Amino acid sequence: MSDTVRSINMLNKHMKLCMTRKARCTITTPEISNQKNCQISTLFAEDSLVRAFQLLESGKASKMIQEERFSLKLPESLPLKNLNICSLKMFPDCYRMTAAGRLQPSSVHWMNWGMENKIISMYAKGMSTSDIEDHIRDIYGLEISDTTVSRITDKVLPVAKEWQQRPLESVFAVVFLDAIHYHVRSEGQIIKKAVYIAIGVNMDGRKDVLGMWVGENESAKFWAGVLNSLRNRGVDDILIACTDNLTGFSQAIEAVFPKTDIQNCIIHQLRNSSKYVSYKDIKALMADLKKVYTAVDEEAALDALDSFAAAWDSKYPKISKSWYENWPNLSTYFKFPQELRKLIYTTNTIEGFNRQLKKVTKAKSVFPTDDSLFKMLYLAMKDITKKWTGRRQDWSRIYAQLVIYYNGSPS
Repeated sequence: MSDTVRSINMLNKHMKLCMTRKARCTITTPEISNQKNCQISTLFAEDSLVRAFQLLESGKASKMIQEERFSLKLPESLPLKNLNICSLKMFPDCYRMTAAGRLQPSSVHWMNWGMENKIISMYAKGMSTSDIEDHIRDIYGLEISDTTVSRITDKVLPVAKEWQQRPLESVFAVVFLDAIHYHVRSEGQIIKKAVYIAIGVNMDGRKDVLGMWVGENESAKFWAGVLNSLRNRGVDDILIACTDNLTGFSQAIEAVFPKTDIQNCIIHQLRNSSKYVSYKDIKALMADLKKVYTAVDEEAALDALDSFAAAWDSKYPKISKSWYENWPNLSTYFKFPQELRKLIYTTNTIEGFNRQLKKVTKAKSVFPTDDSLFKMLYLAMKDITKKWTGRRQDWSRIYAQLVIYYNGSPS
């Protein structure tokens, strides 16, 4: 006998305890619908329907009953006076009023005790509340308002805020920091807000989202608050921080984690360098820049940058100037082996995560509140990170190099 059948038998036993008049109810599950004896019947009173449902919700029956989909077939017709009115308030879609003034249940009503989880799962995939409303109606034949959907998804907010404040490991090998932007309605106006995201790679080579913070437009001041939040949650040291080249970002990191090596994203630097280059020059210019960031070591990279400046400063003097000014944080990766260079020279790790978030949230052009934005991003994040189960294949070699460069075991 399967666990599902045992659970239903347990429910039946509870139902019989509250029997006063005979009315037949049949409970069927998809799991056993094709097996013999698939319908498990019980006799219980019309006015004890509420008691039966309360038993389901109380957990006295197995949790499987709440997680599986059940068909509850009620008697053909029930007099209003014999039916506890509370059941109508609890399950208004189960019944309809006949011309004779009698309540008649739907022929077969699917009671989905895991419906909330399904709604939350659909919301995490990026479906809007109205889309979820239509989907539930089409698939299950149930009427559910978008307000109800919002109320159900709001239940994850306390969990999300607890996740945001959870303790963290004391040392992270690499932390990627970046922000994405969304439009949020505030006091009757639509405001562009930044969501600050931190993804860490721990000393075992496993990555995790450390937090997501909704704030005003991206600024070094807010990033300093994010970094202090990480420290307050138990992070004592970050070996390498990978960022874009936001003004003041490096100073914010140095103020909170003074020993951290900072690596600015090479791809961001290349985008800024090519922004105003003529189309006819772009191919040759980018080929010369490639000699800089693919050099075998920092000395060779500086020689290539000098050659680039000699060739292009007459037409584009600001490019080499930008590289020289940002060189301390652009050249950090040259002191590491190739395996670690590939990990840190760009912020592709976090940008790939951001693209997945954008894919989920693309149906929402404007979020009504900060909480609604955070709620959707949290659910999307949980869905995305389900696949983050392993560690980098080359992590053993990276870890060995980290031990050498950071004077003994960094853990």
